[in-house]
Amino acid sequence: MTEQQLPDWADPAVSPASLDPQGVSRRQLLRRAGLFGAAFALGPAATPALASAQRGLGGDDPRLAFVVGDHHVHSVYSHDAKYTFSQQARAAAKYGLDWMVFNEHSNFGHAQYGAEMEHKEILKARAENPRQLIFQGLEWYIPAAEHCTVFAAPGPHEVDLLTRFELAYDGKLLGYTEGSAGATDTARNEAHAVKAIQWLAEQRRTGYVDDVLVLANHPLRLGIDSPHEMRNWRDAAPEIMIGMEGAPGAQGAAIPGWGGPTAIRGEYQNSPSAQSWPGYPTGAYLTYGGFDWATATVGGLWDSMLAEGRLFSVTTNSDNHRTVFDTWKNGDWPAGRNFDNTGRLPDPVNTDTPQPGSDFWPGEFSRTHVGVTRYGYRAVMAGLRAGRVWVDHGHLLDGLDVRVKRDCDAGRGVALGGRLRVRKGEKITLYVTVTTASRANPRGILPELAHVDVIRGAVRGPAADRDTWKAPDTKVVHAKDVSGRKGTYTLCFPLAVGEESFYVRLRGSDGNRHGTGYLGAAVDPHGPVPHELGNGDPWADTWFYSNPVFVDVVGA
Repeated sequence: MTEQQLPDWADPAVSPASLDPQGVSRRQLLRRAGLFGAAFALGPAATPALASAQRGLGGDDPRLAFVVGDHHVHSVYSHDAKYTFSQQARAAAKYGLDWMVFNEHSNFGHAQYGAEMEHKEILKARAENPRQLIFQGLEWYIPAAEHCTVFAAPGPHEVDLLTRFELAYDGKLLGYTEGSAGATDTARNEAHAVKAIQWLAEQRRTGYVDDVLVLANHPLRLGIDSPHEMRNWRDAAPEIMIGMEGAPGAQGAAIPGWGGPTAIRGEYQNSPSAQSWPGYPTGAYLTYGGFDWATATVGGLWDSMLAEGRLFSVTTNSDNHRTVFDTWKNGDWPAGRNFDNTGRLPDPVNTDTPQPGSDFWPGEFSRTHVGVTRYGYRAVMAGLRAGRVWVDHGHLLDGLDVRVKRDCDAGRGVALGGRLRVRKGEKITLYVTVTTASRANPRGILPELAHVDVIRGAVRGPAADRDTWKAPDTKVVHAKDVSGRKGTYTLCFPLAVGEESFYVRLRGSDGNRHGTGYLGAAVDPHGPVPHELGNGDPWADTWFYSNPVFVDVVGA
């Protein structure tokens, strides 16, 4: 069986009236394609039909369905986690996830014992949960830097790839952790990280695995992922190293009365260390509306990378280790056993008393939405690579569809992650179709979107300074009040086209907490702000962010 492709009803020429105006919902996709209850197998790669420069002007990306997932989930195969596969899979199903990645921490016990045992459980979980796409991954300790999710498409070599990679390239296992400026080993360690990503690309190119992706996790938590390192990873293999967590897990860390008086959402209560890149300001170590400073700062690090005209995606995830208010604790070790000689923690035990934790279950609070044209493992990976991604917290939205098109074109236009080719002076429009939340979220709140912001930045080509973290020509250009609007509606924003290429991206929130953005009111008058220490109720400050759409201005 091959991955399922959308049938004729997905073509707007066949039955446009039968489709939701925002595009096909994921439930429609699953039901109409006959995928509920089906086993997912692998066939020919599902590569999205991207707008191509060779096609000339304009662009017409396919109709998409969005599937919801989480690429950062831990289990008993991580030395610092707690839950079994079945506990995580049940939670993910309860909260509506279509796909998830178990990315266990690198560790000698994991590499020698855990990865293979984990794989057997992965295969069992895939068979028992045919409606879920369950990936096996690894949380890589990047030499000289933080962590990344690494995951592969299912296949005969997926566990071998991850184990070989772990033993040959993990910074913790190799002792390649030094990353401070000017230290003797820093250059070697940074170069080894680049080699690691290139090695993964080679395994994909030669067909040893069907696909593999890498995403940086909690990039500014410790300030040790420098701008030049992030650019180096991207440039090593942009088809493999595709982006970063725009918002970290541990979103329950600062629930009032739970996480302590100094707690911050995402467990970002850190200060610069000797390993931190010295160019980051103190404010970079905080979260803003739950999002990493690199993403939340308009004109900041993420924008400085997009201003090069190259896609770099953002996601959001649970990073689930220990769920807030949960009553399970780690089981006791038998005599003589530990993680190093087993690669697996004992099963947890229910205490009926709340245990320490900072996380939400997968899909409970943080969701990454990926646009696909087929339903399957490689389709999700292709959607991630294409940048067809938007994220939300607290189930803020039921749906979001974004298109940019020339006013003279009759097609659908270009979707998130895509590129529209235009000439100077042409009339183009950004269409944002929102479907508001129709049911209470897991906290019992019916989320209400208060505003939609359009952020625009100039594309200037490769950065002369690879450590720059600013994009001075990026700012909020539209702020639309949508308070009180319900159901599905479309916002239209005309975009002026001058001589310079540019990109647009979106964000919005429930409107409960905002203020002047990090780089000033002229750039971002009503952006996300840090919460008071120990007083960060995540359900009271929820945001969505989208990936960019690029507009390439070509000669007359």
